[in-house]
Amino acid sequence: MIHPTAIVHPGAEIAEGVEIGPYVIIGEHVRIGRGTTVGPHTVIDGWTEIGEDNRIFNMASVGGIPQDLKYRGEETWLRIGNRNVIREFTTLQPGTVTGIGETVIGDDNLFMAYCHAAHDCVIGNRVIMANGSTLAGHVVVEDFAILGGLSAVHQFVRVGESAMLSGGAMVVQDVLPFTIASGNRAISSGLNTVGLRRRGFSEELVGRIKKAYRLVIRSGLKLEEALRRIREEIPPSQEIDHFVTFAEKSERGLCR
Repeated sequence: MIHPTAIVHPGAEIAEGVEIGPYVIIGEHVRIGRGTTVGPHTVIDGWTEIGEDNRIFNMASVGGIPQDLKYRGEETWLRIGNRNVIREFTTLQPGTVTGIGETVIGDDNLFMAYCHAAHDCVIGNRVIMANGSTLAGHVVVEDFAILGGLSAVHQFVRVGESAMLSGGAMVVQDVLPFTIASGNRAISSGLNTVGLRRRGFSEELVGRIKKAYRLVIRSGLKLEEALRRIREEIPPSQEIDHFVTFAEKSERGLCR
């Protein structure tokens, strides 16, 4: 299952059933789980761990040294889960010792062509990054988020669960769960109601989230007052609790 033109370091750990295409280069510290396919001319290097049943298309660069001038060859990791689709020319880079020491990518994500995830990022499950979307270092992207084409996220920013970034959005502050952010220096532009209904959220739950959203974004209240009113006025749920906790923990401020 390894093409004769591929160069695979003898120290790499390649599981049963992995397919490695023509002219692929696999480095010494790479581990690839069963059922994963690696397309032509892809380079997988560094301390990189890839799970099962991933599809990596041609010309991807996975695990190359981070684009951080402070990096000096330390052992830092890129960890990729299962069933991810990594399309052409995507670049995924490991962590740094000045960050968390690893970049972590969950399961069932789609990285369209020319996407970039920099050092020390944490990406959840079922995330979609459309063509050319870019994450700077230390970014957190929670489950079910969608990043529109050519969007860019500033370092240390968090993108919440089921949030959506419009195409070309330049995001420099945290994006609340379940919301939409758009624009150059993105602002909140609504609730991602379509995405929530696609996930099976009930109308009642969507209504609660909408009320919480209005208190934080539209009411003109200070954040602390808005969150206090959410706790007092909206019946609790896992989603409302996460919305409030996410806002409380924001260090860069919120897209409002």
